[in-house]
Amino acid sequence: MSAGTDNGARQDMRAAILTSPGCFEIRHVPVPRPAAGQVRIRVEGCGVCASTLPAFEGRDWFDYPLAPGGLGHEVWGVVDACGAEVSGVEPGQRVAALSSHGFAEYDLAAGDAVIELPDTLAARAFPGEALGCVMNIWRRADIRAGHTVAVVGAGFLGAALIRLAVDAGAEVIAVSRSAWSREQAAAMGAREILPLDDGGAVQRRIEQLTGGAGCERVIEATGKPEPLNVAGALTAFGGRLVIAGFHQDGPRTVDMQMWNWRGIDVINAHERDPAVALDGVRRAIEAVDRGKLDLARLVTHDYPLHELGEAMRAVQQRSQGLTKAVITMGESDHA
Repeated sequence: MSAGTDNGARQDMRAAILTSPGCFEIRHVPVPRPAAGQVRIRVEGCGVCASTLPAFEGRDWFDYPLAPGGLGHEVWGVVDACGAEVSGVEPGQRVAALSSHGFAEYDLAAGDAVIELPDTLAARAFPGEALGCVMNIWRRADIRAGHTVAVVGAGFLGAALIRLAVDAGAEVIAVSRSAWSREQAAAMGAREILPLDDGGAVQRRIEQLTGGAGCERVIEATGKPEPLNVAGALTAFGGRLVIAGFHQDGPRTVDMQMWNWRGIDVINAHERDPAVALDGVRRAIEAVDRGKLDLARLVTHDYPLHELGEAMRAVQQRSQGLTKAVITMGESDHA
């Protein structure tokens, strides 16, 4: 498409604005217009990510208020306008997007940062960026049939990775703090499920299960320092420790001597190349279509836009029964 299209029917939209730590306000703001190379998305929904909790809670390095729709980066919806120089995308296509202001009725994304969703996903919530993270972590983990795999943390990422590992023929041990996440791990097929209350007890049990060898693959999916150290201690000689948790609240102290002695590979499985991130979304669509990922089990809570603060608090408190929360827009939101 060489010329831009923007019907301009809407002049303003509702957007959530984090005005101060813990406080969202819903305000009417101008609908954004796509620049060259951009598309505008009529947002159907956006996932709520635990990585945004520091901004919600407040840190010295954040300036408030945040931009309208800010923190929303797991967007899906329908393209309703295209800027100049956009090709391969047309208004009316339902897409998942890599964008950053999705807690609003409309958001902008680069034209090459959206993927069309198939009809098999029609009317289904699809937080594509989050699911793409799952698939990119999976690729970096290189889990094979016969591996013993420990997954430390069985929230959204951990639960999805447990399911993929079981499906690949691995023996999976889940280690998690909350009773609900351990229930999810069991439902995903983990062979052994351990509470993350006593790191030493976890290590001793896994030594029993593996004959003292440890796990060929360990995935840390909490973003917390103590579980990271537990995960390192569970990794076998020559094994691979995959850091899937988002560590953002200060430095970490790890037992580098032990990591070095065991000769383990340590993988930081966070992708920053947009092309790689988008490929993860593409593979997530395929995984859901093939039944390897069950959205009905992973996406557990649905909130309207005006309850975004409540949704963030539920994620913050790890509410019973919550694996992934999403914000969805009703038809009246776009009226």
